[in-house]
Amino acid sequence: MSTVLDEVLSANSGYVRSFGSKSELALPPARHFAILTCMDARLDPARYAGLSEGDAHVIRNAGGRASDDAIRSLVISYKLLGTREWFVIHHTNCGMEFFSDELMRSLLANSLETAELGAQGFRDVGKGPGSAEGQFIDWLTIKDAKQAVVDDVTRIRRHPLVPKTIPIYGYIYDVKTGRLVEVEEATRAGRLEESTRARRVEEVEVPTRSPSAESGAR
Repeated sequence: MSTVLDEVLSANSGYVRSFGSKSELALPPARHFAILTCMDARLDPARYAGLSEGDAHVIRNAGGRASDDAIRSLVISYKLLGTREWFVIHHTNCGMEFFSDELMRSLLANSLETAELGAQGFRDVGKGPGSAEGQFIDWLTIKDAKQAVVDDVTRIRRHPLVPKTIPIYGYIYDVKTGRLVEVEEATRAGRLEESTRARRVEEVEVPTRSPSAESGAR
């Protein structure tokens, strides 16, 4: 029997004992930005982006793709919780590059058990039954890593619910070095449009009435 449940609960007990002032963190992210990145276990956004609890929103899915649900989260992030800058961060050696939609659908149709990754790609080693439901899902696989970042940033940038005043940066995380490498074409695609840039609240000058205006009002 797996020990994972006991290990997680034990770790949580230790975390609770040192929780301290984290109970006072505000709901909006303190640094006002969001990251869309992959669910790969090798990626730790808290470490590679220097985050502490309460700093930023981190949205994760397979591949870090700009799916409808990822965009739903980003829209909530800015509209209700005030994020002002977004990062799309994919990574090298991503599992989403190792299969196609057709292969995923075929694997699921054969068996629901975990497939095996070998030199020739994924193959089924389990028994059936499978399910044809996989054919109705867009698995958002990746053929070209850099192009996928460009595509995702572009899709977010052009979405009708995303303001043009939010800059979107595109990066690839190198799993061999830990470095974030900019995808310049993606960042260009995600650049905010200065001509339509709304002034932020803290930038707006609040007019004050001059003493003469006040005396005239009397």
